[in-house]
Amino acid sequence: MRKLAALLITFFALPALPDDVTVAMMAKIGSATSPAFSADGKRVAFLTNLSGSPQIWAVPADGGYPEQVTALDDPVTAIEWSPSGEWIAMQVAPGGGLNSQIYVVRPDGTGLRRLTEGGKENNWLGHWTADSKAVSISSSRRSAAAMDCWLIDLAGGTMTLIAQNTGIGTVSDISRDRKYALIDRLRNRGDNDIYRVSIGEPKQEMLLTKHTPPAQFGDARFGATSDVVYLSGNPQRDLFSFGLIRINGDAAGPFTALVSRDDAELDSMELTHGATRAVLLWNRGGRNEISFFNIAEKKETAGPKLPGDIISSFDFAPNDQRIAFSMSGSAAPPDIWVLGTTTFDLKQITRSPHAGVNLRALVLPELIAYTAEDGVKLSGWFYRPPNVQPPYPTVLSFHGGPEGQERPSFNGTYQALLAAGMAVFAPNVRGSAGFGKRFLNLDNGALRVNGVKDIKASVDALVSLGVADAKRLAIMGGSYGGYMVMAGVTEYPDLFAAGADLFGIVNFDTFFKKTEPWMAAISTTEYGDPVTQADMLRSLSPIHKLDRVKTPLIVLHGANDTNVPVIEAEQIVSTLKQRSIPVEYVLFPDEGHGWRKTPNRIRSTLAIVKFFAEHLRPAGG
Repeated sequence: MRKLAALLITFFALPALPDDVTVAMMAKIGSATSPAFSADGKRVAFLTNLSGSPQIWAVPADGGYPEQVTALDDPVTAIEWSPSGEWIAMQVAPGGGLNSQIYVVRPDGTGLRRLTEGGKENNWLGHWTADSKAVSISSSRRSAAAMDCWLIDLAGGTMTLIAQNTGIGTVSDISRDRKYALIDRLRNRGDNDIYRVSIGEPKQEMLLTKHTPPAQFGDARFGATSDVVYLSGNPQRDLFSFGLIRINGDAAGPFTALVSRDDAELDSMELTHGATRAVLLWNRGGRNEISFFNIAEKKETAGPKLPGDIISSFDFAPNDQRIAFSMSGSAAPPDIWVLGTTTFDLKQITRSPHAGVNLRALVLPELIAYTAEDGVKLSGWFYRPPNVQPPYPTVLSFHGGPEGQERPSFNGTYQALLAAGMAVFAPNVRGSAGFGKRFLNLDNGALRVNGVKDIKASVDALVSLGVADAKRLAIMGGSYGGYMVMAGVTEYPDLFAAGADLFGIVNFDTFFKKTEPWMAAISTTEYGDPVTQADMLRSLSPIHKLDRVKTPLIVLHGANDTNVPVIEAEQIVSTLKQRSIPVEYVLFPDEGHGWRKTPNRIRSTLAIVKFFAEHLRPAGG
């Protein structure tokens, strides 16, 4: 019996050779995001990949059959329904790239026209004016090194410069009388400011958020008048609070916190149209909780406990009695829900397709806390494969950013790996968001070596807990997570049996030279200055250590990626081929920074699962 038990344990410890149909079904699972109410509150527009690429659809706010509004070849990445209800403004990404263009379309899908010039310039959708006569955008049309703020007149197409920026500027809000705009300026990652800028003449700018760096501010909204601004911020504390700034004549008062929590930080907030209440979205260890704040009474009320862990994209109905948002979880793809703001009645109004997949059978993660080499407290989400005994063949997945945060959100690739018998561990190493500004800045510049050391600390934690097989470990990640993959296989060449680099940085020199100039301009504090700190950036670049690599790699990249240009992938592939290190290269000709089209998500997931299943099988397996 003991021999039989040992054989069974060995059998179930093997990653199953993945069935292509099963993996593809995981990758096909849909999503619905970015809800926007119509002017009468009867319909909700949203983005879904139901047709194979993110497009605009609309559904009755009480639930019903959704109707497709757009059917473009390129993905739609953002939408705003005009206050009058006549138009929906949208951001479209040609070939999935960052040179997004701004269009408008009528709610029935007619009247499609482009507002921006087209070409290589980057354009981001902002907000409509209250009269629906103009829409704000951010654009690199003046300088590739900056995202300025503009107002586009809908009737004539005239573009008016609101604010000329250094680095990134976005429009947070426009006053109802169209006299002022709130401009969010990000000069360095991890530190920004909010300005009140006059739209007409004479041109005036007022800094609202004078502070000692680093600090961040977000979701700035005008109150009942343009002399009161509500926003999130962390100037005096480690975690984000909800607060306000009062303007007296030509001077802005300090940020005054209205609601703060020691166990969570504010993810985002939104005001009602009348600026009488705010909905607050709190991030507690990666899971969201909502509350409502009464402006007049200065009182916070807890919202209902919601069935999903991750909430995003709030939009109030015109009468402020309902709010729409996207909600998801590790076993539930993003869908649109509508919540009564006083009654708390909750209704799901979209049903993202998941043909062939029983969502109730998907794996939920557990949170694991551990300590880095230097004592910094770390944590991560561990997914156990069903019907497999530990220690498991394990894939460590590192998020992008590096200011991103790994959360218990839906991930089709994770679920496909789990179905193939592999565990997944998704850590939040130093530099991750959601844990305060001190933790966020622990990997800046030369401190990045400590973030790389967190890779080894993550592995050691899993092995010491007995849940990961030290001889069958893999590493994967996208964007900055791809950098961590390449740092992991160069700094710890004997640690991983396989790696998957998805559109990751490998060479800071070529990254700074080839990325979008505005991205380079804001990244010097996070990574280092290529002019004054070239030697440090060289030492942090895995490209100069590829001679250490022993780990078989699969490299996936979008041909139209201008954030992390494809030259990053090409350097890895060519160098490893010269050294006869096993390397597979998957190039997506119609994608940019990440995959938006369903066929490409299927192709990526299949390639990664097969690659890891092959290389994580035990010797002789």
